Amino acid sequence: MRLPMTRTRFLSLALSFVAASVTATPQASAATPVPVSTSTSVRATTESIVLAGGCFWGVEAVFQHVKGVTSAISGYSGGDKATAHYAIVSSGRSGHAESVQVEYDPAVVTLDTLLNVFFTVAHNPTELNRQGPDVGTQYRSAIFYSTPVQQQTIAAFIAKLQASKVYRRPIVTVVEPLKGFYAAEAYHQDYMKKHPDQPYIVFNDKPKVANLKIRFPELYVEG
Repeated sequence: MRLPMTRTRFLSLALSFVAASVTATPQASAATPVPVSTSTSVRATTESIVLAGGCFWGVEAVFQHVKGVTSAISGYSGGDKATAHYAIVSSGRSGHAESVQVEYDPAVVTLDTLLNVFFTVAHNPTELNRQGPDVGTQYRSAIFYSTPVQQQTIAAFIAKLQASKVYRRPIVTVVEPLKGFYAAEAYHQDYMKKHPDQPYIVFNDKPKVANLKIRFPELYVEG
């Protein structure tokens, strides 16, 4: 059975069709930067973590169904603002990873629980610079932390996971400080909700959400 085309090829074909009929300025299609705030006076009841685990469509969709998550935004992290555009990121030369900024209420769901979901259903942390049919450093497994507490929590979680020997292969997830998160273009946001029958979504991402419901029924919420 022939597998569905990769997400990048699908988008390339779709966007070529759109470009033929609509002329857009570079500013119109650019990713929107999301400032990283260190203030504790604004939205003090929520925290955020940036996770990269392959195509951001599926990671975003998984966390949109997790109880306590207030928002999940697809975007880019690891590179510079100037290269935070899908056309550049998809080349694999921008330094960015497709990422999801997960904002959550720590009174409802802990970072440890979010990491458990990330490592067990949102992606495979043993695949180096790829996830499923998508290959390249832009699909690497990574976590971008913004506080020392997050860094310590992540390091402890990964150490525990490695010690448990749940995976037969080494965990290759990179943990690094968050330099910036840039929201992806509008057409990437809520992609699974907008295109539930798109072949890539059906084959690669819907099973992740279904697995979340099976493995973490107490966390699963309809979204």
